[in-house]
Order: sequence, then C-alpha cells, then structure tokens
Amino acid sequence: MSLSRITLIHATPVAVEPIVDAFKRLWPEARTTNLLDDSLSADLAAVGRLTDKMIERFVTLARYAHGCGAHAVLFTCSAFGPAIEAAQAALNIPVLKPNEAMLNEALAAGNRIGLLATFAPSIPALRAELEQMARQRQLKLEIKIKTQAIPTALTALHAGRAAEHNRLIARAADELGVCDALILGQFSMASAAALIPDQPGRKVLTSPTSAVRQLKRMLAA
Repeated sequence: MSLSRITLIHATPVAVEPIVDAFKRLWPEARTTNLLDDSLSADLAAVGRLTDKMIERFVTLARYAHGCGAHAVLFTCSAFGPAIEAAQAALNIPVLKPNEAMLNEALAAGNRIGLLATFAPSIPALRAELEQMARQRQLKLEIKIKTQAIPTALTALHAGRAAEHNRLIARAADELGVCDALILGQFSMASAAALIPDQPGRKVLTSPTSAVRQLKRMLAA
C-alpha cells in the first residue's frame, strides 16, 4: 500500500490544499500527484452545462494520469459527475467522483440531508447523485434534501479571506436547520467543518476525509 500512486485532478486551485492535507493526515504513505486545469470550472460556469468537449477533456486527463502510472484517480470538483463517469468507463483503474464516498456516508446517516456548496452549479449534480444512490440502495425512507449555495464564501476564499469563507459556511450550516447528515459539497470547504457546532445526531461530512479513507480501503484490498 505504501507504493500506491494516486493522481488528483482539480478544476480549481482551492481544491488542492484540502485533499493534500487529508492524505498527509490519513494516508501519508500514498504517493500523490496533482493535475490542475482551472479553465474547467470557468468554462462550465460560462456555458451553463456540460458539453461533449468538456467530457472528453476529463477522459483525456484521466488517461494521461493512468499513462503516468497512477493506480487510482480522484477528481476533486463536484460539478462534473457525467464527465467523471465517462472517465470511469474509459479506464480499468479506480476513478472516483469527489463526493462518492461522502454521499455514501450521508445516506448511511439518515434520510434528512443538508447540502451546502460554494460553487452553485455543483448543487444539481450533487442532488441528482444522492437521489440516484438512494434509488440504487432501495432505501425504505424517501430522502429529504435541503440545499443552500454560498457563492460569497467562494469569492472570499479566492480573495485570500479564508476565515471569512469559513464563517459564512458555518452560518449557512446553522440556517439549514436539523438534519442527519450535513454535506460540505466542495473539497475547498473542508476547513470550515471545525467551525460548525456539534449537534446531537448530525454528522458533518467533508469530501477529502471520506475520499481518502475510501481510496485507502480500495487499494488495500
């Protein structure tokens, strides 16, 4: 397992530090490499939808990572689900969506799920993924999802105001109310988890921690 090589593919630079830190904490033996194409998020925001060309770019990035010796690939931007599925189909190594592990943990926690995101286009993709996973699990209780976008937090983070970013997310978490699982939908939001107060029966979930744990289990097997 100490020789496992994981390629992390990012659509925004603010996703890099949270996942690198999670590997240092939870799996320091893994070899991680980072690929960044920061035009992906900008192009998606400009067009408003995933195009065939965007999807092909994801496949190309994943194939490049595989060609460089990666044992697994983890994408870190949550707004590109169908593009990552195309990359999964193209490769014969594990290719993980950024929030796949976290969403599994959320569904295991209960049917009342709160979803926060600082990049608004992520919310429809995350909601659809949650609902699809719930159908596949054939859950007895219908899941209830409350969502809130906090674009001002992302603006603050890009401007170097990390403390403000974290405060805005913590305030939105409070406004969202009671839930069994609270999802922080971007890798870049992980640092805000420490400011969210504990509530009985509520599990606060971050993508980096969940993803690293799942990858470690998969490659150990």
